[in-house]
Formats: sequence, structure tokens, C-alpha cells
Amino acid sequence: MLSPFALFGILIVSCVMSVAILGSLHRTAVPGVKRWCQAYALLAVASSGVLFAGDRPRPFAIVGISFVTIAAVMLLLQGTRQFCGVKPIRRPEFAAFAVVFAALLYFTCVVPSIAARVVLLSAVLTYGRIVVGLLALRHAPRDGARYAARFVALAAWVGALSHIARIVAAASGVVPPVTFVQPSFWNVVLLGLAIVSLPCMSIGMVMLAHDQLVRRMERLATVDELTGALMRRAFMEKAGVLLSGARTTGTALSIAILDIDNFKAVNDSFGHAVGDRTLTHIGMVALGQLRSCDLFGRLGGEEFAILFVDTAKSDAAALTNALRLALERSPAEGIRCTFSAGVDRIAPADTLEGAMARADAALYMAKAMGRNRVVTASEVDAPGIAAPR
Repeated sequence: MLSPFALFGILIVSCVMSVAILGSLHRTAVPGVKRWCQAYALLAVASSGVLFAGDRPRPFAIVGISFVTIAAVMLLLQGTRQFCGVKPIRRPEFAAFAVVFAALLYFTCVVPSIAARVVLLSAVLTYGRIVVGLLALRHAPRDGARYAARFVALAAWVGALSHIARIVAAASGVVPPVTFVQPSFWNVVLLGLAIVSLPCMSIGMVMLAHDQLVRRMERLATVDELTGALMRRAFMEKAGVLLSGARTTGTALSIAILDIDNFKAVNDSFGHAVGDRTLTHIGMVALGQLRSCDLFGRLGGEEFAILFVDTAKSDAAALTNALRLALERSPAEGIRCTFSAGVDRIAPADTLEGAMARADAALYMAKAMGRNRVVTASEVDAPGIAAPR
């Protein structure tokens, strides 16, 4: 059986490796990774302190190791909260840790008690692991990382169970209280569970960070960073999937092609930076106005497309016009933005490209009629309206 010293040696090596692996992700700016690195670095320092202090540590060594361990748990919690997108620092939690540290000082320097120290420090470690597991499961994205989140939670909770067992043993007096490095069967078993689960947690955290990077790259490849709209290829792919489904279910689909009026003049008069911010504003207005079921895509430059799901052509025209009015009433940086649009339905026998071509022809008619208006494809062939040249 491995000795406690050997187990702590393994823990130090695993913590250093965790710092190295997580540190390689630092430049990716994944939230929480920096604090995870700091937490594992402090755990390596605390574990080294345990080895150097031996089985009869002096009070100042106990206090120092306890402080570093509590700080590591706090950083681990803060990093996990940052990764999950929630507020990292909780004042009640910080106050509770301060009280625990004060109690550790008391049971080290005033009334020495190994059992009390074991219970207090194990309680901190138990709390940290339970919360990390809960955060990983609660905030894991539904479209990915479920496996990694479950892996982190399992590793965290296995370690928490080992610390709970140590608390019960120390508090009940079932086994005599010992320091972490004193050799005994139960001490080695509980240490082993706690130590083996820690690198498993770091592996799971790397998996979570990797998954977030993959989703970030997918988003960069499919979503326009200025407007939040789908890029042309992604829009066409998703629209094609919806069209295939609509042919089966008989769902009505309509498409609108939009073009920002006189956008070149905005770039020429105010500069491309203002033009970019104007596009960002347009995207925000559109995404705020459209329904969650609709697709919003940027076809290129200042041209956009909207696929309306379960919507007749007349309703799609009304929705597009409502968006036009919303944009007109919310100028960006003092610049009044308007757009012209063409709308048409997508029949079951249609191709997406064919419907878009008809909507595009209606868009050109809207331009010819003076811009800042919505024209349906049926109006293009109306008497007295000439096609634009």
C-alpha cells in the first residue's frame, strides 16, 4: 500500500501538470482558467508544505498550509463561477471561510486539537467540491459539454465523499484523529480517493474549456461578429433544413431580402468604424424584433435575409415592415437607418435559391420606388410598375 507521503508526492505532480495543461489555455481567454491555474498551483504549494512539515508539523506550518488550502478552494470556486458566467465572489462565502480560518488558528495555537482541525479543513474541501460539481452540472450548455460536466461533477463528489468520511470519523471518534501524513489504513484510503479525484477534476475542466473553445470557433464560423446574424453559408444550410422539414409537415415559409439604404454614403461620410457600429446596431434591433423561430442572416455587405417560419407572405411582409419602422425610429449614433426589402413565400416545390431570387427582385423594385419600403413579390408584376434597370 502506498504511504501518505507517496500519495502527496503524486498529488504535487498532478497539480503541477494541471497548472501546465490549464496554463496552455490561458491565451485563449476562456473565463475561469486563470483562477483554476492559481488554485492548482496553491494546492501544489500546500501539498509540498505537508510533506516538508512531516507528521509532527509546527503551529506556523499548520496555519500556513491551512491558509493556502482555503485560498486554493476559494480560487477554484471563483474560477468555476467565472467559467459558468456567474458572479465569482460571494461575500457570505468569503466571511464563512474567514471564520473557519480563525477557528483553525484557535485549534492550532490556543487549544490544539487535531480532530477539530481535520473537521474544519475537510469541511472546506467538501464544500468546495460539492459546489464545483453543482456549478458544472447546472450551467453546462445543453448543446454540448454534458459529458465533461458530468465527469467534473463525479470527480468532485467522489472527493467530497472522502472528505465527509474523514469528518465523520474524526468527529465521532470511530478512529483516532491523525494528521494527513500519519500512516494508517483508513488515512491512506481516504487520501487516495481525495487525491485521485483531484487530477480527474482538472482533466474535466480542460474538457470543459476545450468544448467552449470548439463552440467559440463554431460561432465564429457561423455567426457574423458585427451583427450577430448567421453568415451566408450557415443561413443557407439552416434554411435548407427548415425547407426540407416544411415540405414534410406543410409548414408555411416566407423569405425577406433586406438591403440598408444608402449605406455606402454612411461609410464615405463618417468612416468605416461608424459604418461597423451602424451594422452592429442594425443587428441588435433585428434580433430584438424577430421571433426566436425565425432565421436572420447576413448575405454580404449591407444585405440581409430573414426566413420566417410558419408565416404566410402577407404576415412576413407585416413583420418585415414592423422591423423597418423599429429601425427607423432608433437611429444609430444620430444616423437614421432605413432599409428596403422584398418578400415572397416559399412554396413546397420551390428551391431556396428560387424564392430568394424572387424576393431579391422585389427588393430592387422597392429601391426603384424610392427606398425605405417593403415590397412583396406579387407587386413586381403589378400594372404600371416597371422593373428596375
